[in-house]
Amino acid sequence: MSRKKQLPRRTFLRGMGTAMALPMLEAMRPLAFAAEHADTAFPIRTAFIFFPNGAIMPNWKPEGEGPNWELSRTLQPLTAHKDQLTVFTGLTQHHGRANGDGAGDHARCASSFLTGAQPVKTAGADIRVGMSIDQAIADGIGNRTKLPSLELGVDRSRNGGNCDSGYSCAYSSNVSWKTPTTPMAKEINPKLAFERLFGSSGKANQRYRKSILDMVAEDAALLRKRLGKTDRRKLDEYLTSVRELEQRIDREATTADEVPDYQVPEGIPRETATHIRLMYDIMTLAFQTDSTRVSTFMLANAGSNRSYRMVGVDGGHHSLSHHRNDPNKIEDLSRIDEFLSSQFAYFLDKLKAVEEGDGTLLDNCLVLYGSGIADANRHTHHDLPIVLAGSGGGKLETGRLRHYPKDTPLNNLFVSMGQIAGAPLETLGDSTGTLDGLSAT
Repeated sequence: MSRKKQLPRRTFLRGMGTAMALPMLEAMRPLAFAAEHADTAFPIRTAFIFFPNGAIMPNWKPEGEGPNWELSRTLQPLTAHKDQLTVFTGLTQHHGRANGDGAGDHARCASSFLTGAQPVKTAGADIRVGMSIDQAIADGIGNRTKLPSLELGVDRSRNGGNCDSGYSCAYSSNVSWKTPTTPMAKEINPKLAFERLFGSSGKANQRYRKSILDMVAEDAALLRKRLGKTDRRKLDEYLTSVRELEQRIDREATTADEVPDYQVPEGIPRETATHIRLMYDIMTLAFQTDSTRVSTFMLANAGSNRSYRMVGVDGGHHSLSHHRNDPNKIEDLSRIDEFLSSQFAYFLDKLKAVEEGDGTLLDNCLVLYGSGIADANRHTHHDLPIVLAGSGGGKLETGRLRHYPKDTPLNNLFVSMGQIAGAPLETLGDSTGTLDGLSAT
């Protein structure tokens, strides 16, 4: 590739007080990550996506073993990415179970999901669970990026009060925990999440009538002259995606004042699918620009009772999950499961569309999608619905259905992911080591 000058990785477009991160360009590769990533030119990004209320497990579980398997009904939307998937059976979060603490499985499922720790049953200020895997990874590699981690969601957080059988709302509203007593607040407003990546608070709010791209246009034009043909194309594609996202955020920003007894912040989209996809787009840009390498996304808070009328389901999600084998409720739940799976497929599409070297951004990711409950009707926490997308820069053998013994700690998978991502992680929560059989070598 011809280019006039090598660029440092932390190159920004600047203008009118704004600094805008850039995607990984070919012109940066000789200097980028040489010391810390000797075996790959690109960093590994990790994402952890939580959905509530479990799944209809007979429709979730694929058939087969190893490379010989077929996608299930629920996972059919992921067909285009089958060769980049690893689907697991047998993984458990033991501390999602009561273990003597009585009711409250939904609060426990969220708070233990990424921690592998038992939450202290309290509705007061003395909350305690454990550090989550995303924050453990961020502790190890977060100093290499603008944001150590990015926490996103769709439902507003509540960190006070009783949300589930004597458990604090903090447990139901958060999957990311910086320390055992400190949940990481998630951003649910797409515009504010966008500003965390590309604008500073205060100034950005006053300037947003003018596109951030207009502010950095002059610097972008100068940079384009320094780049080779491939990098010019990548830069143009990236700037176009940022422009399109800005326009979508502006179109969708509204206050959903029809929701009773709920103060919805300005800028929250009315449509659930639109909201979810905007957040997935922001995660894609965050990873593409290396603004962060660690993210979490809660598709809803634990025990969410949202309706999914866009797929013909009028009943509340949590209410339906206690289906008592009613075939109509099971069908409604299956539709919700498929809808959420299709939104995950959208995210994988976006990651796969970003070229990085000879591969794609998805190749350099480890994206976990799952829930801390398997069968919500019975509140089970073993054999969880867990799927992992991406190969971690080729370190993970993908396109596999992997069976593990019952009660294998989910945290063993997390420790493996952390090590692949470059974090010096040996244990987390109730892990007993790494998860066997994942390596591509």
